[in-house]
Amino acid sequence: MFRILVAEDDRELRELFCTVLEENKFLTIPACDGFDALNKMEHCEIDLIITDVMMPRMDGFELVELLRQTKSEIPVLMVTAKGESEDKCRGFSAGTDDYLVKPVDLSEMIWRVQALLRRSRLAHRHLVKIGNTTFDSETLCVSYGKKKIFLPQKEFYLLFKLVSYPDRIFTRFQIMDDVWGVDCETDFHTLEVHIGRLREKLKDNRDFEIVTVRGLGYKVITKNG
Repeated sequence: MFRILVAEDDRELRELFCTVLEENKFLTIPACDGFDALNKMEHCEIDLIITDVMMPRMDGFELVELLRQTKSEIPVLMVTAKGESEDKCRGFSAGTDDYLVKPVDLSEMIWRVQALLRRSRLAHRHLVKIGNTTFDSETLCVSYGKKKIFLPQKEFYLLFKLVSYPDRIFTRFQIMDDVWGVDCETDFHTLEVHIGRLREKLKDNRDFEIVTVRGLGYKVITKNG
């Protein structure tokens, strides 16, 4: 189970977040501010952090900045006051990955957490191999035989998501959320264009194929067992 650290100085809100997360099968570690959060992180591994901005002793900005200075790549979901665009700007500059606006929609909190965890797992997986084809997420390179194809970032992440789970169908919404982000305004036509480019670039590959599942989305199938 994923461990979610909830840094929030409002006790009732902190308990509410933890309760909702636990109802959705997450383990929770509550913290009352940034210092408390860092202390908790010394004693257990954390998969994602939800942090308020305004907290005593160490606020959300300071917490995220310190984490990024230490090269921590833990996904962070920051909670900001309604309409505080400056908070969002500073949060992203500090290294937060996504944000929620108060009053928090609890359903939105859950699907943003799920999307961040999916993207985090995808980003930390370095190599995937299907048959004689290797997909390297560090170099954005697909190699097979004597051929090396370096793909644009979005094209590679899209392909990497599909090849990481052969035969699994991903809906268009799942792909858009994970590759372009939850708040992206990109439409399905852009996804279709990227799929078309990948098929063209990899048309001579004999190990896998990107298949359209009508009415649902896409999947990768292996060609040689």
